[in-house]
Amino acid sequence: MSHHPTGKSLFLGSFIHSKSLDELEYLHDSAVCVNEHGVIVAIEKGCDLKKAEETLFPKLGWSAGDVTVKTAKPGQFFFPGFIDTHIHASQYPNAGIFGKTTLLDWLNTYTFPMESSLSVESKAKTVYTRCIQRTLSNGTTTASYYATISVPSTNLLADLCLEYGQRAFIGRCCMDTLSPDFYRDESPATALADTRATISHIASIDPSHSLVTPIITPRFAPSCSSELMHGLGALQKETNLPVQTHIAENPKEVALVKSLFPEHESYTHVYDNHGLLGPKTILAHAVHLSEVEVDLIKEREGKISHCPASNSAITSGTAKVRRLLNKGIEVGLGTDMSGGYSPSILEAVRQASLVSRHVAMGGEEEAKLSIEEVLYLGTKGGAKVVGLGDKIGGFGLGMEWDAQLIGLGSVDGDLGFGDEGPVDIFGWETWEERVAKWVFNGDDRNTQAVWVKGRLVHERKI
Repeated sequence: MSHHPTGKSLFLGSFIHSKSLDELEYLHDSAVCVNEHGVIVAIEKGCDLKKAEETLFPKLGWSAGDVTVKTAKPGQFFFPGFIDTHIHASQYPNAGIFGKTTLLDWLNTYTFPMESSLSVESKAKTVYTRCIQRTLSNGTTTASYYATISVPSTNLLADLCLEYGQRAFIGRCCMDTLSPDFYRDESPATALADTRATISHIASIDPSHSLVTPIITPRFAPSCSSELMHGLGALQKETNLPVQTHIAENPKEVALVKSLFPEHESYTHVYDNHGLLGPKTILAHAVHLSEVEVDLIKEREGKISHCPASNSAITSGTAKVRRLLNKGIEVGLGTDMSGGYSPSILEAVRQASLVSRHVAMGGEEEAKLSIEEVLYLGTKGGAKVVGLGDKIGGFGLGMEWDAQLIGLGSVDGDLGFGDEGPVDIFGWETWEERVAKWVFNGDDRNTQAVWVKGRLVHERKI
């Protein structure tokens, strides 16, 4: 399967991105040039089309006739693509369906039956196609996906991500114990062989992992035997591929891990002692971690995916993100669909803000996360979590153009409703206030267009 070619592009208008954890940079009346490989090759402030053609193009050796120009309208702005560091593509049909369940009964009631049904290729194609389309339409340019135990189904997800142009990490779920008879790996050996099969498939369709990368995926410690986890740890050492799993999501889960692995000091030590905790490990949830565990994650340079919508929906708990950030741990955001009810990282951004306020209500005032901080988690923070901090998550020379064009509704004189989404801009708001209104009121209707590696992958039709 070949990559879709992209030409040279010039983007004009306002650009907003995270300069640091607590600061957004606003570049107005600016120009960004993106080459045919999707890489940013020029950024110029105070630059319109005429100036770009007269000064930037000659420096780059570009001819105006070869360049596609996209100009943001007044009130629109370019923003980095969102990065979903934890999402179950196979659970998309269940988004919003969780009742009064908590983690362990939710898995058995809703999740395992849905995932196992995707061994039927036609159903898997329908579900995965719509999941990719829906997340792209919400501005998710990179997703770290969990698929199922089925190799053909998992490989299909990789094929579709490449076809639709979404940057993705594709994980075949490994689970050989404490899982339903109808949905589990036959043995550690078959789990490892099937994981290798998906790794080989992705190497055949995207040899350089320029868009799609395999990720080693032990579902979580309770569903993996020690033999399987040792095998996956060895596989990581052999391949240097990233790892993703769940940790300390729910108190009963933590207690279950303690009963299953009593010889290990903690849940985190289980992964560490099996060679699964390192700089390329993404740990989802991390709600109920001890100080010893947090310190171990920091020591091993592990990364954390904060999933606030899911943690609230299935009553897992309130993760103390400020504590993790203060320790110097890299944190990104995950939708954790369908424990999380929404495919939108913008929803995760606002829920991260609200959950931090619930933590603050418990007496930790400094726990509150600012608009700037939660947007960092959804972009630059997520990029660092998936190991692409030098490539995506912001606008910089040499970075790849993974971006979204955001449009906000303007309240005009007749006060009529257009199809501009739920954010009303009256005209007197500062740019900081406009961004805040987008964070707390926006949705996919504000996402006008989305690019991954320079390729237009979504455009809103009005």
